[in-house]
Amino acid sequence: MRAAPRLVIGGTGSGCGKTTVTCAILQAFVDRGMDTAAFKCGPDYIDPMFHSRIIGARSRNLDTFLCGRDTVPRLLAKHAGDISVIEGVMGYYDGLGGTSSENSTADLARLTQSPTVLVVSARGMSLSLAALLRGYLNFEENTIRGVILNGISPSMTDYYANIVEQHTGLTVYGALPRDESCAVESRHLGLVTAGEITDLKQKMQVLAGHARAGIDLDGVLALARTAPALDDTQPEYPHCGDGLRIAMARDEAFCFDYADSLDVLTQMGAQLVPFSPLHDAHLPEHIDGLLLCGGYPELYAQQLGENRTLLDELRMAVQRGVPTVAECGGFLLLHDTLDGVPMAGICGGAAHMTKKLQQFGYVTLTAKHDSLLCAAGERLHAHEFHYAQSERQGNSFRAQKPLRARSWDCVEATQTVHAGYPHFHFAGSVRAAQNFLSACRTYHEEAEA
Repeated sequence: MRAAPRLVIGGTGSGCGKTTVTCAILQAFVDRGMDTAAFKCGPDYIDPMFHSRIIGARSRNLDTFLCGRDTVPRLLAKHAGDISVIEGVMGYYDGLGGTSSENSTADLARLTQSPTVLVVSARGMSLSLAALLRGYLNFEENTIRGVILNGISPSMTDYYANIVEQHTGLTVYGALPRDESCAVESRHLGLVTAGEITDLKQKMQVLAGHARAGIDLDGVLALARTAPALDDTQPEYPHCGDGLRIAMARDEAFCFDYADSLDVLTQMGAQLVPFSPLHDAHLPEHIDGLLLCGGYPELYAQQLGENRTLLDELRMAVQRGVPTVAECGGFLLLHDTLDGVPMAGICGGAAHMTKKLQQFGYVTLTAKHDSLLCAAGERLHAHEFHYAQSERQGNSFRAQKPLRARSWDCVEATQTVHAGYPHFHFAGSVRAAQNFLSACRTYHEEAEA
């Protein structure tokens, strides 16, 4: 067992200020010199980038659908610090299919026995704030222990605190004022990435100053220390990847990956070798596999298309049988064209961006035939979030929305390629990781023969 002081920063809904409050608290604890760990509930890639820039280490996703309910508490225990801050997702009870609290922030908080501080925007309310919070307290079993008010004048904190504490019994840990100088732009997949904001450090310091002035950080820390110890027993993975080199796309265009998913491959013995489809002229040498993660290739399509040497090498590597996993943005790179710009030409067909969200949310993928990651009938838990459309999105798997009847075909999969829009997590799909590395081993041995 491991002591792991922690708290969940939940919210009444998207846009209430969870990310702002989380970043402010993280920066304030980092400035105290504390070993501060950050986590994100759910599959989002972008919020953890902001966490990571603040704490100087990878923020981790805690997703019970992608990873499994037994795995998530162990991941939390593995990466916990002196204080661990877990940012929630959407509204506190919003879970699978929009009709269940399963896989919601509330569900994660209950599963990990983590106290919750609920972020609420009090603008335009007075006594109704207490009614709103009572609804959250009484809706389901929960770990809500306090409130942080977002977007209000410091002079109004005591006014709102009296209302909340008198009518709900919850502790108000303070408030953050509205500050446009700390605002972060957004685009179709959410906020712009942390690496695109040149003055991010200054913005975070301003937020930390607001936190020190307006939030009872000692009280928040005391609350986090009430969380019980966690079982830190970690799984042992077979060393099926010893000596294998896996080239992994990583740059501004390809930046959506899960650290714990990649860790499964390295714990199995594989070496991950980063390369940039934007900036590198060649693939890494002596590779046995390829990982092409998601990101924003549409923003860099022209630059990617002009890097013909690397795209040609990529196409030839896949054609000669290098096992390849390509998710979403990585899948787009394998098309003939993206928004009319020539790409690698591996999967065939054209892809283009639309102004409409094409797929969003969790899916269960069932393999229709044997392929790189799965035998026929095996399943992967995944999620999709993309505005792109493809002439060929694949038909090797059947995608099923949880708690709904809707389903469709997706993913181009062969014995050496798995390419499609859905993202998955190797920590929740260990067999798929083993299958991938087994194929890489076969390629490695045949290349050496």
